[in-house]
Amino acid sequence: MTSTRRDFLALLAAAPATAAAPTRPNIILCMGDDHGWNETAYNGHPHLKTPVLDQMAATGLRLDRFYSAHPNCSPTRGSIMTGRHPNRYGTFAPGWSIRPEEITIAQLLNQAGYACGHFGKWHLGPVKADSPTSPGAMGFHEWLSHDNFFEVDPILSRNGGPVQKHPGESSEIVVREALAFIAKAKAQGKPSFTVVWFGSPHEPYFGTEPYLSMYKDLADPVRSRLAEITAMDHAIGQLRDGLRTSGLRDNTLLWYCGDNGVPPEGRSTTPYRGHKGQVYEGGIRVPGIIEWPSRLKPRKTSVHAVTTDMLPTLCDLTGIPLPKRPLDGISLKPLLDGTMKQRPNPIFFWEFQSNIEEKAKPEPYLDSTLQEGTTPTAKLMNGKYTRSFRNFKHPRITPSDTRGPAVMLTNRFKLVVDADPKAKSPQPIFEIFDLEADRAETKDLALTRPELAKSMEQELRLWQKSVLSSLTGADYGTK
Repeated sequence: MTSTRRDFLALLAAAPATAAAPTRPNIILCMGDDHGWNETAYNGHPHLKTPVLDQMAATGLRLDRFYSAHPNCSPTRGSIMTGRHPNRYGTFAPGWSIRPEEITIAQLLNQAGYACGHFGKWHLGPVKADSPTSPGAMGFHEWLSHDNFFEVDPILSRNGGPVQKHPGESSEIVVREALAFIAKAKAQGKPSFTVVWFGSPHEPYFGTEPYLSMYKDLADPVRSRLAEITAMDHAIGQLRDGLRTSGLRDNTLLWYCGDNGVPPEGRSTTPYRGHKGQVYEGGIRVPGIIEWPSRLKPRKTSVHAVTTDMLPTLCDLTGIPLPKRPLDGISLKPLLDGTMKQRPNPIFFWEFQSNIEEKAKPEPYLDSTLQEGTTPTAKLMNGKYTRSFRNFKHPRITPSDTRGPAVMLTNRFKLVVDADPKAKSPQPIFEIFDLEADRAETKDLALTRPELAKSMEQELRLWQKSVLSSLTGADYGTK
């Protein structure tokens, strides 16, 4: 642990709480795996049945313009944990780990007296006990987790121990474990912070009954994918019912979102351009809902929000000081209170060219044995069912480091740079879209608004400079 992180957490532990423990809400963060904006009934899907998410959208705060910080999985998960863009700590793509020096929301809430548990997909490093980037190392007291994606009868690791098969529908399994953890924390008189990251609806698709029968007129893989989403929706209903039965529902903040936009097989039902892995709206706009019955009245908002906002929002709501390092998210507490009418600053997105980084053969950030996964997935990759991770040291910045698809999103306009990473143009390719008038990103305004393109690019490059400084390790101080 670096001296700056150790000192900050020590000061936090010694500081008096600004909000009395009994009044602090229980917090649950739920996330679907590859669950795009269009894949809910309340957003108009022509076939899908999501009665629980529909009810949450009707009774909670419906975030109609909610974004994942990245169009892929691991990076978005890192953004939730840290409040920082994943390029700041080298979590560039799926299977790239977080760095041990990062300060997570679990560590912050842990120090503030919360019981912290993680259940389901981790994907920020191995979940084994000796991993310096496991849920336990990142602040969770208990975890039943998987290194990567999982399906029915998932093979999971409890608190970093030997892997074990858990028969049943995977979403129901992780919810059942989460409820047991929450009940334990209640019995101990502690508020709880619980992360439930589902394995659904990520491929390969394994729909179960009775959900498959709901889509009998559709062909696979769509049929099984939708069955997985409805099964996940049902499990979220079990979570809400369990909170109600235990008397915790009123003072529990439940936040649901997806980790990236819809994959190509779900493209036919989205009004947005692009899909998972792309920085167009279809790749980064996801469902977003917050329920907190004692605090929030039914409402929907078109204010832009993003997964990096989770850490600063939860810190603000619980009276916990923010980490003393660059953050990319903002507190949405004013939005929850109804006083935020538009976002005060832009959101930036950026896919670092991880393939180029890896080809350069830089020094690994962690020993390879610490990055080896243990929990098998449902399909082989390179002859293995388990997945391992990577992260590299990046001590020096070069002009080419800013390459890769990037976005600056304001309350109205969206600058898209080099959306196609395979394009061979020697100069950056710019597109500008007016999302108020053109949510499908069909009309490029870059040629007619060159002054806007230039000013937005300048702001994007300034932000990238800050991110690259973090990537060198400058935020961590002396080890």
